[in-house]
Amino acid sequence: MNEMVLLGDEAVALAAVHAGLTAAYGYPGTPSTEILEYLIRRRREHGGPRAEWCANEKTAYEAALGVSYAGRRTMVTMKHVGLNVAADPFMNSALVTVNGGLVVAVADDPGMHSSQNEQDSRVFADFARVVCLEPASHQEAYDMTREAFDISERFHIPVMIRLVTRLAHSRGIVTVGEARAENPPHRDAHASAWVLLPGNARRQWRALLDRFDDIRAYVAASRFNTAEGGADGGFGVITAGLARNYFVENLEDLPARPAHLHVGAYPYPAAAIRAFVAPLTRVLLLEEGYPYIERALRGIVPPAQLDIQGRESGAVPPDGELNPDIVRAALSLPARTGVVVPGLSLPNRPPQLCAGCPHGDSFHSITAALSAFPDAIVTADIGCSTLGALPPYNAIETCVCMGASVGMAKGAADAGYHPVVAVIGDSTFLHSGVTPLMDAVAADTPMTLIILDNKTVAMTGGQPTLRSSSELEAVVRGLGVPPAHLHVVEAHPRRMAGNTEILRREVNHRGLSVVIGVRECIETAKRTKQEQSAAAARE
Repeated sequence: MNEMVLLGDEAVALAAVHAGLTAAYGYPGTPSTEILEYLIRRRREHGGPRAEWCANEKTAYEAALGVSYAGRRTMVTMKHVGLNVAADPFMNSALVTVNGGLVVAVADDPGMHSSQNEQDSRVFADFARVVCLEPASHQEAYDMTREAFDISERFHIPVMIRLVTRLAHSRGIVTVGEARAENPPHRDAHASAWVLLPGNARRQWRALLDRFDDIRAYVAASRFNTAEGGADGGFGVITAGLARNYFVENLEDLPARPAHLHVGAYPYPAAAIRAFVAPLTRVLLLEEGYPYIERALRGIVPPAQLDIQGRESGAVPPDGELNPDIVRAALSLPARTGVVVPGLSLPNRPPQLCAGCPHGDSFHSITAALSAFPDAIVTADIGCSTLGALPPYNAIETCVCMGASVGMAKGAADAGYHPVVAVIGDSTFLHSGVTPLMDAVAADTPMTLIILDNKTVAMTGGQPTLRSSSELEAVVRGLGVPPAHLHVVEAHPRRMAGNTEILRREVNHRGLSVVIGVRECIETAKRTKQEQSAAAARE
C-alpha cells in the first residue's frame, strides 16, 4: 500500500490497471480524456495494458465487448454525450452475459464547461438496469473502479463509474493497493447469451430482471452508501457523489447537525431512503446533475408527508454545478463575504482559435467565398471548428452534435436552400461524418463539405487522428465523391486567394463537392518540433 497524488481520471485509470485490466478503449472528450491518456502513457512506459483511441465511442464500446467476451477485463471511457453515441451497444450489453469484467467510465459535465448539455449518466444506468458507482473523492474513484470489475463479473453486467468535471480534473491523495493479475482468456459456456435474437433477448432480459433483486441487495449493503443520525430531528440531508464534500464543508456552521444519508452506489437504496426520511419533516437533496434521487424520493414518499427540497423545488438551482456557496444557501446559512477589490474589472475571455490556427485561414476563405451569397447556410460541428461562430470570423451558424454538420447541410439543401456549406474537423468527420456523407453522395446533394484537416484531435489536447491526410482523401474518394469536385488545399494565408476561388466555384456547383483544407494544428506542430529536437539532442 502506498500513496499517490492523482487526478480523479488517473485514479480511475490506475485502479483499472490494478484490477487486472487487459485492454481499454475510448474517444477523447473532456472531462474524460485523461483516463485513457494515462493508460496510453503507461502502455508506452511499461508495455501494457493495451490502450487505444477509437473512431468513436460506439466502436470503442464494441471493442471492449470483444475483450469481455474473451473473458478478460476491459474498460471503455467517454464523456456524457459520448454515451449517446455508444448507447446502442451499452443498452444491449446489459442483456448479454458479461464474461470478463466490463467497466464504463463516463465523465459528466455539470455546468457545460465544454459540452452541449449537462445530461446525467445515472439515468442511462437506470435505463439499462445496471450498477452505477459515483465517487465523492479521489480515493473512492480508485476504490469504486477496482470493485466495479468484481461487480461486473459477479452479476454479468457492465458497471458504470460516473465522474463529474471537478473530480475528474482535480488532484487528491490516493492510497493504492497491490495489482491483481489479468484474467486468462476464456469463453463462457453459454455463448448463445451473446446472440441477441429476439428469443434469446427475451430470455436474457427476463434473466436480468430475475437477478435484479440480488443486484439491489448488493448495492443497498454497499460501503459507498452511508447513513448517520443528527441532532436536528426533523431535518435531514441526502447527498450523492461530489455533493457530499460541499455539504461537509458547511457542517461546522450549522446550529445542529442534520441526519445525513449519502448515496454513492445505484440502483438507489429505496428501503434505506424510506427508513432515513421516516422520522423527518424536511429533507434536502444535494446531487450533481439532474434531480435524480429527488424525483425518485417523490415516488417513494408521499410529498404531503415530507417537505422535499432540491433542484425541482427551487431550493437548489435547477442547472449548473454545485459548490459550497450554493449548498450553504440551500442550508439557510448566511453567505460568506469575500475580499472586494475596488476598481478591478476583469475582462471577459471567450474561447478563441490559437494564433496561427489553420482553421482561421479556412474561415476567412469561406466568408470571402460566400460574400456574394447573403442567404448561404453554413453548418458546423463539434471541435475547434465551432469557434468559427465567434468574432472575428462569424463564419458558421450551427453546432449540434458530432457529425451533424453534414446531415444538416443535406437537409437544408433538400429544403431548397442554396448555397449550403458544411464545416467539420478531420477527427469529427471520421467519428460521425462519414455516414451522412454517404447519404449526400447517394443523392448528389447540392452542398459543399469542407473538412478542416489539422491532423489531430485538437480541442481535447492533440490526440492523434486515426487516419493521415492522404488517407482521408482516399476515404472521401472511396465514398463516391466525384473526383472533379474533390479538392485538397493547403490552409495557409499564402494560399487564401486560390482557396477562396476553389470554394466559390464549388459553392456554385449544383451537386456535391468536398474541399479538404490541410495544415497541422499550430500547437501539435510546436510539440512535434520540440520532441524532434529532444530526440536529436539525445542522439
